[in-house]
Amino acid sequence: MSEARLLAAKAVESHVRAFFMGHIVEAVDFDLGPERRESVPDLRVLVVGPGPRSDSWAYVTAGCWASMNKHGHGLEFVMTAGTRDKRFVELMAMIAFYHCGRHQLDLRHSMPIGEPWVPGSTCDHLLISLPYLHGPDLEHCPLPEGHVRILWTLPVTTAEIEFRRRHGHEALEQLFDKAEIIPTDPFRESVA
Repeated sequence: MSEARLLAAKAVESHVRAFFMGHIVEAVDFDLGPERRESVPDLRVLVVGPGPRSDSWAYVTAGCWASMNKHGHGLEFVMTAGTRDKRFVELMAMIAFYHCGRHQLDLRHSMPIGEPWVPGSTCDHLLISLPYLHGPDLEHCPLPEGHVRILWTLPVTTAEIEFRRRHGHEALEQLFDKAEIIPTDPFRESVA
């Protein structure tokens, strides 16, 4: 691992640990396998348990910035769930590979999962959004050589993605607000 990559990974992990002070944070190394490893060679997923800031679990990538930064600026991703499950670690690895391997995700983009978020869920896409559950203090992570922006990966339905394509991202977020969705509920009703 290069010095810049190492410093970036340590900075992201320190930032997440500081933001979630009082929570248990575990760093899980994730090897994408021989054919995908080069996309995000140093991928870790930070698994954050419930605590004083949130009663939910958070899963944060660490390694995307090191693979995809442009002029020192890049992204990492956070997902929030009601439980601890290796499925969510795997989904974060999928997001990292999708972002660093084939597509470049950004705010207001989406990614198909190809299956339900969890068995029985109608959510089968991830919408890249601002981390509303955690706010700008988690979103903005300064680095010695740049900046990481941590964006939220919100599980959504195919119908919601279609609505967003027709009416725009803001219109979809307004529907979420009006319906008062619980974003960690994998069995929530589609708003579109």
